[in-house]
Formats: sequence, C-alpha cells, structure tokens
Amino acid sequence: MHSAEVLDAPAVIRDPVCGMTVDPHGGKPAHVHDGRTFHFCSAGCATKFAADPDTYLTAKDPVCGMDVDRASARFMTKHEGQRHYFCSARCQSRFEADPAGFAGEAPPPVDVPPGTLWICPMDPEIEQDHPGDCPICGMALEPAGIPQDSGPNPEVVDFTRRFKVALACTVPLVVISMGPMLGLPLHLGAAGRWLELLLATPVVLWCGWPFLVRGAKSFRSGHLNMFSLIAVGVTAAYLFSVVATVAPGVFPHGFRGHGGEIGVYFEAAAVIVTLVLLGQLLELAARERTGSAIRALMDLAPKTARRITDAGETEVPLETIVVGDRVRVRPGERVPVDGTVLDGYSSVDESLLTGEPVPVEKVAGDSVTGATINGSGTLVIEAARVGRDTVLARIVEMVATAQRSRAPIQRLADRVAGWFVPAVLAVAVLAFIVWAIVGPEPSLTWAFIAAVSVLLIACPCALGLATPMSVMTATGRGAQAGVLIRDAAALETLASVDTLVLDKTGTITAGKPELAAILPVNGGDEYEILRLAASLEKGSEHPLADAILRAAEARGLPLTEPQGFEAVTGKGVRGRINGQEIALGNAAMVGDAVDDRAYDEARDRGETVMHLLVDGRHVGSLALADPVKPTTPEALKALHALGLRIVMATGDAERTARAVAAELGIDEVYAGVTPETKAAVIRELQAKGAKVAMAGDGVNDAPALAQADVGIAMGTGADVAIESAGITLAGGDLAGVVRARRLAKATLRNIRQNLFFAFAYNAAGVPIAAGLLYPAFGILISPMLAAAAMSLSSVSVIGNALRLRTVNLDRD
Repeated sequence: MHSAEVLDAPAVIRDPVCGMTVDPHGGKPAHVHDGRTFHFCSAGCATKFAADPDTYLTAKDPVCGMDVDRASARFMTKHEGQRHYFCSARCQSRFEADPAGFAGEAPPPVDVPPGTLWICPMDPEIEQDHPGDCPICGMALEPAGIPQDSGPNPEVVDFTRRFKVALACTVPLVVISMGPMLGLPLHLGAAGRWLELLLATPVVLWCGWPFLVRGAKSFRSGHLNMFSLIAVGVTAAYLFSVVATVAPGVFPHGFRGHGGEIGVYFEAAAVIVTLVLLGQLLELAARERTGSAIRALMDLAPKTARRITDAGETEVPLETIVVGDRVRVRPGERVPVDGTVLDGYSSVDESLLTGEPVPVEKVAGDSVTGATINGSGTLVIEAARVGRDTVLARIVEMVATAQRSRAPIQRLADRVAGWFVPAVLAVAVLAFIVWAIVGPEPSLTWAFIAAVSVLLIACPCALGLATPMSVMTATGRGAQAGVLIRDAAALETLASVDTLVLDKTGTITAGKPELAAILPVNGGDEYEILRLAASLEKGSEHPLADAILRAAEARGLPLTEPQGFEAVTGKGVRGRINGQEIALGNAAMVGDAVDDRAYDEARDRGETVMHLLVDGRHVGSLALADPVKPTTPEALKALHALGLRIVMATGDAERTARAVAAELGIDEVYAGVTPETKAAVIRELQAKGAKVAMAGDGVNDAPALAQADVGIAMGTGADVAIESAGITLAGGDLAGVVRARRLAKATLRNIRQNLFFAFAYNAAGVPIAAGLLYPAFGILISPMLAAAAMSLSSVSVIGNALRLRTVNLDRD
C-alpha cells in the first residue's frame, strides 16, 4: 500500500514536481527560482514547475500540518499512489502506522473533468487550471462551468469538522474565563490559565489554521482582506495570552490585575475563530445552491430513450442517441432530444421552456424540443440536436455562466479592510517604536503591551459579524413575510436595482386559462352557448377545453355526450349534439361564417376568442383569458412608487402582451421572446446602465433569472426557476417583490450601520491604545480594556442586527 523513502544525507535533492531524487550532476534539467536552483528528473517536470513554481515549492505534512520543502524533504512516503512529505521521522512513523486516518485529514479532491478552469466565486476574473485559494480575497477556488455532482463539498466537510471542534472547546473556555464575572464559583487560579491554554490551542492552531494561512498569503500577495484582519487579531490575542501564561514575569506591575495576575485573552481568540467558521459555513451553504440549480435543469432531460431501428425498438441510455436516430415518445413521456416529428399526432406541453400554459399541437414536420412533455398521443421523431447542442443544454450553460458572475456582499468589508489593515499595523508598529524609545522601563515590555493593545482593539470580530448577523436576521424576517432569501448578494443588489423585468404567465397572471366572457349573437342564450361548447369539449384534453368545462361545471349545466367528435389540428373541434352539427374554433375553423374582426377588442384585452357554430350558423363566441392575479395591479403601483421601472418580457404574441401592459401601466414590453432572447433582454438593459431584477416562474425564465443582477422566483413555479433565483416568493405573489425590496433596503442600511459600529470603536480606541492620550492625561488602554471594547463593538453589532426582526415590510 505504501513505501517509505528516507535519506540520511542532509542535502537531499528531489524533483519538486514528482518527488523523485535527482543527481544534480547527472545532466538533468534545472531551473532557477527566487535565487534557488531546482533539479528535475525530466523536461516535463521542469516545464510544469516553471509554469507555476508556487504550487510545487511546499507540501503539507499530513500529520502535524507543517509546510515541508518538497525539493529538500528528507522524509517521504507513498500511499495509494500519492506522495506525502514529512517534517520529521516521527511524523512519518505515525503516518505509516495509520495512513488512512491521516490521509483523510485533507479534503478529498474534487472530481472535475480534465482541463477545467478554477475560478473565484467572489472575484470571477481570477482563473487558473488547478485548485487553490484566490490571491485577492483568499476564498477557495471553484470549478467553472457546469458543476459535477461529485458528492459533498470537501471545504464544507472540512470546515464543519473544524467548527464542531472549535465549538466544543470554546464553550467551556468561555465559561471558565467569564464565569467569575458572572458570579459562577469558578476560581481556578493558575490552573485555570493552563486549562484555557489547553482549550484555546487546538481552536487557534487547528480550527483556525486555514484563516491564518489565508491571512499570511494576503500579506505575501499584497491583497489585504478579511483574512488579514482575522489572522492578525487571532494571533495577537493568542500569543499575548500564551506569554502571559508561560512567562507572566515579563509584564510590568502596572498591568497586573487583582491578585497580581496578567489578563489573558484565550477566549477572545477562540470565539473569533468559531464565529468566522460559522460565517464561512453559511456562505458555503449559499454557494452550494448554485450547483443544485443547474443540476435541477439537467434532471429535466430523461435518462433513456426508445430508439427505433430495423430490428425493432430498444430502450437505450440517452447519451447513445446520435443525430439522425429515430425515437418513439409515448404518451406522458418527456421528449428526449430536439428533433422533427416523422409520424403521429399529439399535444406537447412546452410550458417548462416557453412559460405558456397552452400545449402545442404537433404533427408530422413539426419540431419538438427536448425535456418538453408529450400529451396523449404517440410521436416518432428524428433527432436533430443531441447532447450539448440541445436547447436545454444551452439553457443549462447560460445559467452556469450567469450564476458564476455574481459578487457577494462581503466585498464591502474587504474593500474597507484593504485600507484598515495597513493602518492598524502601521499604528501598532509606530506605538512599539515610540514606547521602546521614550517609554518607562522596561521600555520594550511597555512597547509590546501598547502594540498588542492596538491589535486586540482592532480585532475583526465585529466586522466578521456585521454582514452575517444582518443577513441571518433578515432571512428569518423575510421567511415570516413569505420572502425566501438565498444569499446576502441578492439582498444587497435588490436594494439598489432600478429596473424590474417580469414574466407574464404565472407571474403577472395566474398561468391558467379561464372563461372571461360569453358573447351571444342576436340575443342568444349565454347558458345554452356554454352548454353546447362544454358538451363538445368533453372529448378534448386541451387546456382551453378544460377552462370551458370548469365554467360549465361551476354553473351546474347539464352536458350531452357528443357524437362523431373530431379535433381539427390548429383550428378547433366539431361533432354532433342532439342531431345538430356543432363546431367550436378560431377564425380558420369557422371561415366566412363569422366576422372575426368584430372581436378585435376582446383580443386587445389579451383574450383568446373561440366561435360556436350550430348547423353552420354563428350563435355566439367564448372569450378566454389568463387572468391577472388580483394582487398584481396594487403591487405594480407600489413598485412604481419605490422608483422601479417595470418591463414585461413574455413569449406571448405582441397584441396580447401589449393589452396586458396597457391595463397594468407597465413601462416597456418585449413580446414573443424565447429563453435565449429573454436573457438577451436582460443583457441589453444592463448594457444601457440599468441594474436589473428579474421575476419569473418557468424553466424558460431560468437563464434570465441567473443573468439578472438579482433573480426573483415565484414559489408556485418550476423548481429550477426557484433554484436559479436569489430570492423566492413563497406565495407566488408580486406583492412579495414589494416586501422583498423593502427588506433589502432595510438590510443594506443595517449592514452599513454595523460596519460603522465595528469601525467606530477602532477609530476611537486604536489611538488611545497606542498611547496618544498618555502624555497629556495619563490614559492608556490595557489589553483587558482593549478586549472589552472589542466585545462591546460585537454586542452593538448584534443588537443592531436584531432590530431587523421587527422591520415593517407592509409600508415604507
């Protein structure tokens, strides 16, 4: 399973890429990097190293976690084909005794296709061909493109394990350190300090290790960020406390508290690590949903298809279907690929892709789209586009591309940290120098205390809480109001959008046709017109027929079984009732028997008109419409009052779309759009400088929802639309958009207030901690007071964030 390789000579030379030992005098390739000469076993390894030397310079000891120089490592073991490097023989021996246990400490590799680019979820401009951390924000890179379902996210698994350990150690640590202040009979003396050290060490050095590493990288790269602050704050608090525990005699008497003891701040360091881990897990959970949206789209396609050959029909995996294959689609099945109907007749439900509720009749020569649902007939189709060329695959790719382009709200804190961290470090260094030169004896100790006080009071606990606390509270408040929030970025963006794009069917309207009016001719009987139409439609499965039947049932009309029923493709239906020839259909069905232009006014209202003929004589017509939701008009007025421009993008015909828009006062209309052009509408508006929110409910809306600056899904719509959006309205009501907008504004305002609280204490406390007031007033903040100020800033942030629980979302 594994083989060991140990070299006694101190000057071991290894190929840093593959780990093989190399003779430097054997004529093998060499490369100079940062003043060091590295030797390689082959030109291939030399090329890999030259392209990305940082990747091959160090490795992690899987036992102790220390960095090991791969080019000079004396201890190495192979386990299941992978090389592991060690800092000492002891670590190597421990690994060889239980290799599976220690190998499992590292997150498992992510299963991605060869050639995949890795990008940063916060800084999409960062791309590389291997996993790693973002050099700007420090976040772990993610594979670009369509995510593979490769099991749990290794970073989530790793951080969850670290969080559990941190929580288990931090809770008793806080009880021990804060117990006496709360009146608990815990007076452990010196033993308590050592117990705190024992509990805090694994939290800081193992649980918080990823943040310390990212912080160190941020200093090396010059891109200071949240992890810079976390690393500085945690390290300062922990090291100060370690020195105070191990060597308390180095501190002057003036900084000794009751009983002559030096205050320790192990609990501050541990709490910071624990809270940061919690925040990271919340953010990772939000990012995980990005992949689930795309996988939901991919699951729409059937996994198999019935291929027709000269030898008969065979059910085969979908990926084996090629262009030109003939495929049979039985009633109720999903169409497997894009193609052309060769034989058969059926109505196909294309609402998942078009958003329109009325199935489309298909006969020989018509095109069909993969993932749509076949009705009651059987179709034989010829495959025209398969795999990545289908409409569904293109929609999947569009969703993946648009979702990866979002930037989370944490950018705001990172931008502030970009100038705050250097300022705090500069003040700490300056304080140390000044106190070391002019401070009282022992001046170096006073200098160290001043510098540590500055770093402690600047600890980023409150800054780390500023965004997550507001988002967590807003999420709960939104859920109470039927507004489900996926991540902080959606809230931040929704607060500043100026344009709202709405789908029509299922968003503005109910998405289900209803009988709008009965239009008799020459004083005819409305109930008899409806009874005859409903009796004839008993043999039809068309959604418009369902609307007529529901209207007749609601009125309690007795229906008659039709004879000789016939559905005429694209026109209507006909048959005999009580010996009379009955026909119901559009203008093409009734011909010159009806002046169809007389009903243009109904069509201008967005209604579909069907004419009823009895023995060739026009007796009346039925107007059917997809009704506007009762709450829509009032919601659109409120959205206009909130300063939003309303745009409707729908697959409906121009006449119907403009009729609905005119009725509701919608500012702009895009009619007859496809899934591709609906997303293009969003891009066009964004190119003109608009900040766009999109509200929709169908699979056809998914690319537009993902392309928009923020997507809002109707909770009554398709799952993939919900997964593609940053915000979901549980009730499918546009009034929820109004509440979501108000909540977004309140949350962003709350986050800014939190950031102010987080930095206000630093702005006031850092100069005092550095000793600015000492010459004139003799005021100097001790590390204990610095930690108290840090805690107070956190309490302020938490208290302010909790105010969001009572925000009123029904009025401004």
